[in-house]
Order: sequence, then C-alpha cells, then structure tokens
Amino acid sequence: MNIHFIAIGGAAMHNLALALHLKGDTITGSDDEIFDPSKGRLAARGILPETFGWFPNKITTDLDAIVLGMHAKEDNPELLKAQELRLKIYSYPEFLYEQSKHKTRVVIGGSHGKTTITSMILHVMHYHNKEVDYMVGAQLEGFDVMVKLTDENDFIVLEGDEYLSSPIDRRPKFHLYKPNIALISGIAWDHINVFPTYEGYVEQFSIFVDSIVEGGSVTYNIEDDEVKKVVEASENMIRKFPYETPNYTVENGTTLLETEEGLMPIEIFGKHNLNNLAGAKWICQHMGIDENDFYEAISTFQGASKRLEKIVETETSIAYKDFAHSPSKVLATTQALKNQYPSRKLIACLELHTYSSLNPEFLSEYKGALDAADIAVVFYSPHAVEIKKLEAISKQQIADAFQRDNLIIYTNPDEFKDFLFSQEFNDTSLLLMSSGNYGGLDFDEVKGLIE
Repeated sequence: MNIHFIAIGGAAMHNLALALHLKGDTITGSDDEIFDPSKGRLAARGILPETFGWFPNKITTDLDAIVLGMHAKEDNPELLKAQELRLKIYSYPEFLYEQSKHKTRVVIGGSHGKTTITSMILHVMHYHNKEVDYMVGAQLEGFDVMVKLTDENDFIVLEGDEYLSSPIDRRPKFHLYKPNIALISGIAWDHINVFPTYEGYVEQFSIFVDSIVEGGSVTYNIEDDEVKKVVEASENMIRKFPYETPNYTVENGTTLLETEEGLMPIEIFGKHNLNNLAGAKWICQHMGIDENDFYEAISTFQGASKRLEKIVETETSIAYKDFAHSPSKVLATTQALKNQYPSRKLIACLELHTYSSLNPEFLSEYKGALDAADIAVVFYSPHAVEIKKLEAISKQQIADAFQRDNLIIYTNPDEFKDFLFSQEFNDTSLLLMSSGNYGGLDFDEVKGLIE
C-alpha cells in the first residue's frame, strides 16, 4: 500500500509509520516540526520528510490511505486536499484496527497502569519467544519499535488510550479496537479538556466494555470501585474475570512476591505495580502462558521507560524518574517509593505540566497526593499555562489544592534546580515526576549529584 501520514513526527505516528515501512508498505509523510527520537528513527529508515511543512501536492489519487495524527488541525492543507479528492482518511487507532481485524485483539485500558501492563505482557511473550503484534506507549528494552504489524501473527496487544482519535474523529481511541480480550486497570478522572465532567469520563469506559466482541472477555481490577461498577453493570455477552493485588513483602529494598513455589524476588515495586502484575498474569494466561512460565518471565521485568525508571543508585541513596502527572498516579508512585525504602528520607518533586494538571478546576484532585513524601515540591511554569491558554494559577491555589502546610512551590526552573542541587542525598530517595523536564533539567546532572 501507498500510505501518507499527516503529522508523521508524533510518538505514536512515527512508530506506526516505521512498522508499516518494515512490513513492506510505501510510506510518505509531512509535519511542521519533528524532534528526536522520532526524527532520527525516521531518517534511519529513509522516510523522514525532506522539508518540514504541509504540502498539498503530496496528496494524490495514487495514495491508498491517509493516516491523520492528532497534531494536525482540522484546516490542515493536506487534510483538506485529501477530503477534496475523497481519499480514505484513517485516524491512528482506526488504521490499527484495519490492520488487525482478522487477529485476536488484546486491548489494555485504564486511567493508569496501561503502559506498564502492556509492557509486562510483551516482556513475557518476548521472554518465551512468542511472536505477537503490538502497540505500546513506551520504548521497551529488547524491542526496536513501539509498534509491530505483521500478516502472520495471531495476536495483537494494544495499549487502549481514552484520548481522542484525530482532529476529525472525536471518539476515544480505545472505542475503535473492538477487543476480543480486554483489561481495565483503573478509572480516575483525566483529560479534563475533553471530558469536563467525571461522569462523562467514566462513561467512556462503559462504552469500551460494550465494544468488546460477543463471547470475548474483560479482566478487571476489582479493587477499583468504579471499574467494578462499570464492568458488572455491562450487559454485553462477555466473560468477566476480576483480579486483585497479590500478597507480597518488602525486605531491605527488595519486593518479594508470594507464589505457590514460595517468595520470589522481582525487579518492580509498589502496590500499584503488583496490581498491574496480577492483571498482566491473567491476560498472559488468556494468551496461552501458564502461571509458572509467567512468573519465570516477569521476575526479569525492570519496568517500562519513564515508569519508576531508576536514574542512579548508591549504597545509601536512589533516584527515580516517573511519567506520573495525574493525581492517582502521583499518589501511587510516591507511596510506592516510600514503602520500598521506609527508613530513608523521600524527596518527591512533581511538575504540573499537562492541560488537566494546570486547570484550576482540577487542582483539588491532588489533595493528599504527595503526603507520603518527607519533602514535597511542586514545579509549574506560568508560561506553560499561557501557552495552553488556561486561566492563570497562583502558588496559593497550588498550596490550597494539595493541602500540605510545608509544600515547596517553584515557578522558576533555575530556582528549582538550585533547590535540588542544595539537598543532602545521603540516606535519601529522590523521585522526579513529570511528563516534561522542569524547564530544562538535565537528568545526567542529577545522576552526578547522587553518585
């Protein structure tokens, strides 16, 4: 097929473009800006656009399909030309479904944990040399790309994001996959710019459950009351498999999972990650991996990129970075690190960076999210608030939202960095939570701080 990508530089889009190129399709694309790692990966395969920008002359009737990324706007010149020529225009998830409609589709949904659970499943499959197609939202060790598509593999494992599909398709991505096997890890209000009410957000998961093909199954976290309510209320003719956090203990900074064969040390930690592991085990069993083989493989899993990713460790100190930004993720991640090293001082630094986290109406959701930390710091950029065209927020609003008397708040990146570099890190755990970089923080310098 001849396939053109409008906004090829995005994390998801460029990975799909690479997967189709490796599959043998002819790929072209456009974007107004492309940064590394997307830029380098596209260049290495010879499909990086020669010039950045939008070029309607690239859109011709020779194309079999257009894949439209969220970064493009509704008035994009290439999109308008494709509509004029009445070419087939797919959103990213729509195209993935088109490529996998004859496969067994395994879709991992949830407000949190979906990248980690998808990564766990793929790690186990890779460990046991079982080939599957996939789409995952993080770079995994042992995997060259984040999307793989073949003609021969029976299974495809898809991370089911609830965000919108494209500028002209306002449906959540995970509504389009029609899973045979599904999982929901948790429901906690997110994407307030798209789902302005909690009820409207939860409804997307009800639609997801009802989209599972008849005779399929949903594996769900029964410890999450909202998930339990949504799944058990569905009248879809599917099988329902609840899961819960397995028993485990922590000894000297090592998490030991209780199994029928006894205690087994694992690389990951935190109650939320053990809960994720339980969900992944169920899905792997649905895919033909027995429990013992699952445990053998999962004992070597070190986590998905930017999900409690270790920066540096010494005998007395450790530092992690994490993608956590929503309140439920911040709470779970902070508690996990404190529980893993209870006798150490925990410095937890959170950057409010996303649309939801910078929204004054949403801020109250962060109440208590950093309570497990001994020193809690929040950084946000007033400039980022301006760029997102949001109402300005004050330090007092942040303090009122978190309801912690000794919360430290910075809006200047240099002042935040000065604070960080003035800390004593002996007998300390450092947690840096952000989907950004605190206005330009060099994580290699942080590594040098602790070493």
